[in-house]
Amino acid sequence: MKLFSGPPLSQFSDSPARKEDTDAGHVPQAKARAANKTASKPEQKVRGEVIMPEVPQQRLRITPIPRLASGGRWRVEAMRSLSEPLLLWFTRGQGRITVGGVTRGYGAHNAVFIPAGVMHGFDVGNQTFGSAVFFGKCAHVLPAEAHHLRIRDVAPQGELSVLIDNIQRELTGARPGHERAADNYVGLLSVWLERQIELMANDARKPGAALRLARRYTALIEDDFRSGKTVAHFARDLGVTTTHLTRVCNQTCGRSASDLLHDRVIFEARKMLSESTLPIGQVAQQLGFASAAYFTRAFQHRTGKTPSAFRRHG
Repeated sequence: MKLFSGPPLSQFSDSPARKEDTDAGHVPQAKARAANKTASKPEQKVRGEVIMPEVPQQRLRITPIPRLASGGRWRVEAMRSLSEPLLLWFTRGQGRITVGGVTRGYGAHNAVFIPAGVMHGFDVGNQTFGSAVFFGKCAHVLPAEAHHLRIRDVAPQGELSVLIDNIQRELTGARPGHERAADNYVGLLSVWLERQIELMANDARKPGAALRLARRYTALIEDDFRSGKTVAHFARDLGVTTTHLTRVCNQTCGRSASDLLHDRVIFEARKMLSESTLPIGQVAQQLGFASAAYFTRAFQHRTGKTPSAFRRHG
C-alpha cells in the first residue's frame, strides 16, 4: 500500500507562491547545499531555536504503539529514521512495514528491530497494538542490522512480553535499584534478540541483489536527503540507471525511488514545521530546495496543505 503517491517534485515550475508561504530568505541551490553541511550537526541555533536533526533522548523508554501516531499518522507512516535503536513488538493487528527500502507484512507476534539511522515507516490501524522499546543510549550489545522476526512459538512470545512488562514496571517504579533492574532486563532482552535471530538465520535466505540495492539506496537517502539531490544523482552514486533503481524499489517495497526520497524529505519538513519556529524559507533551505516557493508547492502537493497552514493546524 502506498502511503503517499504523486508525480516527482521536479514537475513543478518555479512560479511565485502565495505570500504567506514564502520567505525573504530565498537562496540559490548552491547556497542551500552549503547550508545543509551545517544541518547535520546535533544542535544549531537559529533565532533561538534548536533545529533538527533529532537528538537521541539518551534514555530507555517504552511506548504503546498506537500512541506513536497520536501527533498525526505521518509520524509513523512516513519514511524517517531515529538516532537510537528501536524494537517494535506487535501483539495484535496487521499491516505493512518498510525498513531499509524493503516492505513486508506484519501481524501479531512480530518483532521488528530497527537500528539507529535506518529509514522506516509502517501502517498503524485501529486494531494495531503492541509496544515500542526505545533503547536510548544502550550499553548492551544489540543487532547491527534490521531484523523482522515472526515469533510463532508460544514460549518466546511469552518471554518477550514478560521482559517488556518487567522493564516498564521498573521504569515507572520507585523501588531501590529500579534503574539497575531495568537495565538488567534490557540485557536479557538483547540475549532474547540474539537467540531468535540465530534461530531464524537457518531459514532465512541470503538477500538478493534487489534487496541489497534497495537497502543501499535508503541508506544513502538517510545520509544525504537534505542535499537537494534527485533520484538520478543517487542512482549515479549507486552505479545504476534511474530506471533500474525505480524498478528495484517497486519490486522490494511497492513504491518508486522518487516516492521514497520525497516521503523522507517531506517527513522532515513536517517535523521542522511542527517542532520549531524556523521561517519557512529557512526550512526550505535546510532541506535542499532552491526556493521557498518550490518547497511550498512540493509540500502542498504531498500533504494537501501549505506549510503555513500545516504549521497553524498540524
